Amino acid sequence: MILFCTPWLAYSQVTVPADSLKSDSPGNKGQKIQPAIYNFNRQYDFGDLLRNVLHPQKKADSLRKSSGITIVPNVAANPTIGAQLGIKAVAGRKLGSDPNTLMSIAATSASITTKGIIYFYVNHNIFTPGNKWNIQGNLVVSKTVTPDEGFGIGNARAGGTAAQQVLADPSHKTYAIHSLYFNFREKVYKEVAKHLFLGAGASFEVRRSIKVADTVNNGTPLSVYDNKYGFPKDHYAADGFLFNLEYITRDNPNRAYKGIYFDAGIRMNQTWIGSTKNSMQLTTDFRKYFSLSAASPETVLAFWNWGSYLLNGAIPYLELPGTSRDGTFRSGRGYTGQYFKGTEYNDTEAEFRFPILANKFISGVAFANLQSGNDEQGTRLFQVFQPGYGAGLRLLFNKTTRTNLALDYAFGKFGNRGFFLNLNETF
Repeated sequence: MILFCTPWLAYSQVTVPADSLKSDSPGNKGQKIQPAIYNFNRQYDFGDLLRNVLHPQKKADSLRKSSGITIVPNVAANPTIGAQLGIKAVAGRKLGSDPNTLMSIAATSASITTKGIIYFYVNHNIFTPGNKWNIQGNLVVSKTVTPDEGFGIGNARAGGTAAQQVLADPSHKTYAIHSLYFNFREKVYKEVAKHLFLGAGASFEVRRSIKVADTVNNGTPLSVYDNKYGFPKDHYAADGFLFNLEYITRDNPNRAYKGIYFDAGIRMNQTWIGSTKNSMQLTTDFRKYFSLSAASPETVLAFWNWGSYLLNGAIPYLELPGTSRDGTFRSGRGYTGQYFKGTEYNDTEAEFRFPILANKFISGVAFANLQSGNDEQGTRLFQVFQPGYGAGLRLLFNKTTRTNLALDYAFGKFGNRGFFLNLNETF
């Protein structure tokens, strides 16, 4: 794994901000202790490993720091996509000279998976100097295979019509839905107060050539849902406007040690701009990070709550909120993507992160999550919860941007379990 995933890191003269906790962090017996000023020369990442392998006699240049650009094989794995191979470039840097400016990040990738998924994307999250503006967006073009295990939170109930039983899929039969997927999204936020942003934008999500093996009318959850809400069988568009409020105090988007990230938004899909149906959704995303040690700020207790709620109208089946339907497709570890889904959905997660080696090259995590959603048979949001849990390792790829390789193994109910491999933290 080390030899295969070694990145090619560019080296340049960069200014590395100090990584520290607030000076009023409590010490033993309530005493205040001074923050630990982070010494990047004491950290060890894949750039150091590469240099030591290729030039073992050459000492590191203490005046040169690894740049914010990481190019790596895009190796990933989870029960939804199978094993993935491709190439990925990730960049991160602070714009301007204001020390309070948040880090801007961007990434692009092209990959193919063992389940026949071909995926290309470009995304960005940019903060202008002084955080006056925040610009977020992405472009996705892909050939996808989506596993479908029915509508709801897995709370199987006897009775109901035959169509309702198919939609709920109480036996957890998996249907493979093939499609071509295109997404373009762009949002622009303006800082209106310290750490507080207001934003607006648009998102265009289009699926074509939707196919499922069982084409019998009302024979699959997808077919039942499309018939009920009047969606075409083989295509749709979910095009809408986005209006968001954002509050950010976290210190790094890749791996935060402290602070808060909060985003609440309204999405309004409109037929007059190309959407198949009108709809309105509310989404919320809240993350809180507590560093538990001033001497080792990587020791973190992190919390995440993500939810999406349909206010009116109808949204396509494959755009329903559910497992791994957050912005980074990583929620609900332990289950395949959209294993649970509904028009109302909420996921709560907690994760404990801790360094294992003194040079921070290897760290560990333990995590758990609870998912809840509604269904068509009377189950309401927060009435039934489905758990997931697991543990993993982190390998430090780029100490400047805090980029980690994340390797997790997670368990869920109904026989679900799997290996999850990604670049950067889940949240």
